[in-house]
Amino acid sequence: AVHKVHLRPASSLYAYQKLVAALESSNQEPTVDISGPLPDDESHGDEAAANLDDLRDRWSRLTDVHQFFGMLKTLKLSRRQAVRLVGQDYAWQLDNDAVRAMFHHAAEGEMPIMCFVGNRGCIQIHSGPIKSIKPMGPWINVLDETFHLHLRTDHIQEVWAVRKPTKDGHVTSLEVYDSDGKMFIQFFGKRHEGESERDDWRFLAENLPRIPS
Repeated sequence: AVHKVHLRPASSLYAYQKLVAALESSNQEPTVDISGPLPDDESHGDEAAANLDDLRDRWSRLTDVHQFFGMLKTLKLSRRQAVRLVGQDYAWQLDNDAVRAMFHHAAEGEMPIMCFVGNRGCIQIHSGPIKSIKPMGPWINVLDETFHLHLRTDHIQEVWAVRKPTKDGHVTSLEVYDSDGKMFIQFFGKRHEGESERDDWRFLAENLPRIPS
């Protein structure tokens, strides 16, 4: 499933039924035809031919994290290409175990985080603390009352800490990439528009185990 919606004990059945009626498909057959994956619509240039000075100049002039995608599109770079090229003052590679370490430190310190997981259909966001971290084989699981996450650590190819300027000061994210070079999960310290980044999150991100340059 691309996305699931479940009722909880306090949910409004009326609101749910109204939502179902509004979105219900006319095709109620018990099976559906599944087409293959859509082609990648991103056009990326040659990393070796990228203009590093232009990348760093545009990066330094960001004022909002949401401008980042537009910058990549203009430069015809993938996100992974950009973080590998820009320099360690803006992005540095972490040990692949950094995500596990971040989870445990955030839980122990009761630090609220933001977690973004996306696919072609939707982006799901958790915003708040995490508590119950349960490793199981290659999986690391967050099993909280209002938030479940199941992350395959053996699918992690690279982890990067990424620093982006904003009008509220720089913001640090953890970005996790698979073997195809796609970011499949991203973390921030919890913050609202107009607020500075949390000091405890910044300290944690800057002190996670790094890959030697």
